[in-house]
Amino acid sequence: MEENSYDIVIVGGGIVGLASAYKLNLRFPTKKILVLEKEQTVAAHQTGHNSGVIHSGIYYKPGSYKAKNCVDGRRELVAFAKEYKIPHDICGKIIVATEESELAHMNKVFNNGVANGVEGIELIDSKRIKEIEPFCEGISGLWVPCTGIIDYSDVSRKYLELIESKFSGSKVITSCEVTNFEKHSDYTYVVSTKGKFKAKYIITCAGLQSDRIARKEGVKTKTSIVGFRGDYYDLTEKGLSKVKNLIYPVPNPKYPFLGVHFTRMIHGGTECGPNAVFVFKREGYGKTDFSLKDTVEAFAFGGTWKFFAKNLKFGLDEYRGAFSKTYFLKRLRKLIPTLEMEDLKPGRAGVRAMALAPEGEMSDDFIIEHNDNAIHVLNAPSPAATASLAIGKAIEEMATKSFNLV
Repeated sequence: MEENSYDIVIVGGGIVGLASAYKLNLRFPTKKILVLEKEQTVAAHQTGHNSGVIHSGIYYKPGSYKAKNCVDGRRELVAFAKEYKIPHDICGKIIVATEESELAHMNKVFNNGVANGVEGIELIDSKRIKEIEPFCEGISGLWVPCTGIIDYSDVSRKYLELIESKFSGSKVITSCEVTNFEKHSDYTYVVSTKGKFKAKYIITCAGLQSDRIARKEGVKTKTSIVGFRGDYYDLTEKGLSKVKNLIYPVPNPKYPFLGVHFTRMIHGGTECGPNAVFVFKREGYGKTDFSLKDTVEAFAFGGTWKFFAKNLKFGLDEYRGAFSKTYFLKRLRKLIPTLEMEDLKPGRAGVRAMALAPEGEMSDDFIIEHNDNAIHVLNAPSPAATASLAIGKAIEEMATKSFNLV
């Protein structure tokens, strides 16, 4: 096989792309697999900007890809972290109801967890909430002991290390942006800023750019990616004593996000957030970041306007939280009433890729499509990081069947 020729080229060096390469090489150790990442490091976007939670699988609709892959993937991820000594902590979390109106949905979340096989979950009363999180106020809640924390950049770097050390011929190239595909009868040239790479098969896991990369490769998808930024505050030294581990609200079933919450981080500190505001730049982490191309594309897509219309009140509230620390604090006080302004300091931000249908509906589950000699991960929202090894296994199985790999 010539030097720049590979059995499989994977576009995207986030956690899903790397896990897919790792799982494929475990199944086919002699296959040459190349991962191309446009940034200087792997895990530079969604993977490296998420809250680092090892999700339990409690929220997701029973039978969905999310539910199965999260529960299976979590167990495998924890075993992987133990084997390779990646810092993590299965500290548990509480989901807290503060109003009677939240109890019905909280019970639905609990029943989803039972149906999904999430181990150890239990309904708890206000007294038990106080035992777990002394500063938290709630009328009822859920204890989810198998939830944990980890740094998914650490996990991604371990996948990279294993790909390059265990499998001869496989490698990861960074600072290498894929710009096009030249398709031939039995191979494809992947055109990049570092030259052309010949591939028998293509797998794209491009996150915030997944729809654009898939269309360049030839997929006629109607789904478009719209970015939503999540802003975080950090607890100051004064505020750190008010949160032990993880505290979540009962999510509002009308809206597609989990609500602002408290998350202890594996390398120290505690984050509060995130909100969810539309971004005018897909990879824009600052509040005023702007890209003309991204903005025009988002507003030219009818699904964006329909989504806004369906979620107008939610969207306005989220923007208030983005620019008003007072309003953000008010939302956090729902869970911890004694929280004060000086307990918070500005933190980082992340951007999540949300796949929207033309009707304005958010695609809530994982979307993976097969097209000739290519597989495209078109949507991999949270809990994709938790589920990365399970998703990688699913892609390996799909590739084995679709590409007739031996």
